[in-house]
Amino acid sequence: MPVSIPSPSVIEACGNKPKVIEEFIGRVNSQTAEVSIARMVSPSGWLEPGQTPDFDEYTIVLKGELTIETKEGIQTVSAGQAIIAKKGEWVRYSSPHADGAEYIAVCLPAFSPDTVHRDSE
Repeated sequence: MPVSIPSPSVIEACGNKPKVIEEFIGRVNSQTAEVSIARMVSPSGWLEPGQTPDFDEYTIVLKGELTIETKEGIQTVSAGQAIIAKKGEWVRYSSPHADGAEYIAVCLPAFSPDTVHRDSE
């Protein structure tokens, strides 16, 4: 039988400014370890520590622009675009642009604080 998800769980975000994470599917809201799906809203000037996660992350930008930094360079992903960060690859997300960013993040397997492997601040 399909499982209804009536509302997301709001999860505390890491970074220099408050960012909203609404997890619809994942370890917290639906006790799903296989995948996490969350809506993110980050303000202008938000920056999180770099990370080398044990999961693939698929990101679709809905509004604004998201900046993704890797060891190979920096990419800006605008509304209507997407990016894939592969597990084991160092990556840092930010929204330095004036309007911040709203985006959907899908992690396979599901995001976990134990498997994100953030850089020391």
